[in-house]
Amino acid sequence: MASFPKDKSPLYAYLQQDEKDIASEQTKTTTLSPMAKIWHIVAMIPQGKVSSYGKIADYAGLPGRARYVSKALKSAPEHLSLPWHRVLNSQGKISFEKNSHAFQQQMELLRMDGVTVNCGKISLSEYEWRPDLVTLVMAMPF
Repeated sequence: MASFPKDKSPLYAYLQQDEKDIASEQTKTTTLSPMAKIWHIVAMIPQGKVSSYGKIADYAGLPGRARYVSKALKSAPEHLSLPWHRVLNSQGKISFEKNSHAFQQQMELLRMDGVTVNCGKISLSEYEWRPDLVTLVMAMPF
């Protein structure tokens, strides 16, 4: 079962600060922004596994917002060190243009994670992250 990184994780500290800021403005309800939800879920993807933009959107309660996941990853603060490379399109392909620097970087990072990449394609049946219900309910702060 995957779990959300605790105490020493930059993302954990960032989200805790975000929650404190929101709590000071709103007295009772603390909610994460849609982007923070996406960052939280992406941080949960374990090494050796991948997910799709659409699945991340679904897990964050944003069905049909796959492009928003891409935007959230692009705008994530670098100090969060999110494993962005573990997010692919719905066909299990790297979304960057082939032979671009970003394509090569993502392919190399996936290989370093132990994921087999064949011409920018990954076998979702073998590597797709499928969190169980307990992980989704207990590990997400929303």
